[in-house]
Formats: sequence, structure tokens, C-alpha cells
Amino acid sequence: MRKLIFGINLTLDGCCDHTKGDSNEEVHEYFTQLMQDSDTLLYGRKTYELMVPFWPDIAKNGSGSTKAMNDFATAFAAVNNMVVCSRTLDKVEGKNTSIIRGNLRDEVLKLKQQPGGNISTGGVDIPSQLIALGLVDEFHIVVQPIIAGAGRRILDTTNLEESLYLKLVGSKIFDSGHVALKYAKQ
Repeated sequence: MRKLIFGINLTLDGCCDHTKGDSNEEVHEYFTQLMQDSDTLLYGRKTYELMVPFWPDIAKNGSGSTKAMNDFATAFAAVNNMVVCSRTLDKVEGKNTSIIRGNLRDEVLKLKQQPGGNISTGGVDIPSQLIALGLVDEFHIVVQPIIAGAGRRILDTTNLEESLYLKLVGSKIFDSGHVALKYAKQ
């Protein structure tokens, strides 16, 4: 069965609002590798609209402000399949992009049973639901050396029936003070 991988940047106080953080070269390189290990992206409408057309446009014209940004954009654009979970979105860009409107648990279980590589997800709302459903296999969390003081947090509006215990299976400390933590379900 394919793995569902959740990747996110968090500040020290747990904020995951992309406008409050600091993604540098090392962070982009880390998430580029994660992207290259996936052949399907699974997003909610909000994350999809943040990522597309932003990253595909950078991939087309190499307009990122750094090499690492351009490399991430290229890896993003190279992913074979994108799935968007939305009840309100009418259309999506790209021939290999589809919309899930049905039961999230059932649809993601179908995706996980298909042949292929890892399924990568990010954002807040859909990943929080996927965590609550017990469908996320690995968590890649990059902790930023920032205290934001405010902003969205994962699982803010989602209650877990019971605590989810994870096993630390990898970590990396970046020169910038960012720390990447990789956890797997026990």
C-alpha cells in the first residue's frame, strides 16, 4: 500500500501560516526531496489554490528568487498526479489533476491502494482530517526558529478520538536553525 506523507513548516509556537514563516534554501531543498519521492499530491482547495499556478509558473520560466525555489518548482511540476479535495471547486488546472468530492476516507483509501509512489499532502484542513482518520503514515515537520505569536495551527478545529503516538525515524538540523523531524505511525 502507498504511503501518505504529510509535510509542513511550523514555527516554534505551532503556527503553520505560510505568511508567518521563513522558508530558506535548506528548507526548499528538504521539501524538494520529499516532492521527488512522491508521484501524487493530495490537497484541499485552499492549498491547491496557493500552490497552483504559483509553482508551475515558476517551473516554466525559472523565476524563483533562488536555485532551491526553482528546483522545488521543477519537482512540483514533475509530479504525475494531483488530487484536490473540494466540494466547492468547479474546475482544476492540468490534465492529471482531479477533484475528490465524495467520502474523504474512502477516496484516500482507494488512492493508497493504487500502484505508485508516495502520496504527499500539505496544508491544514485536509491533512487535519486525514490525521483524525488515521490515514497519514509519515509526518515531515520542519520547525522554524520563529515565534509567530498568532496564526493557524494544524488540528485547530479537529478533535482526535485518542492521542496518536508516533516514532521519530529521522531528524536534521539545518545551519539556519530550522529542524526537520520525520515521524512514522507506530
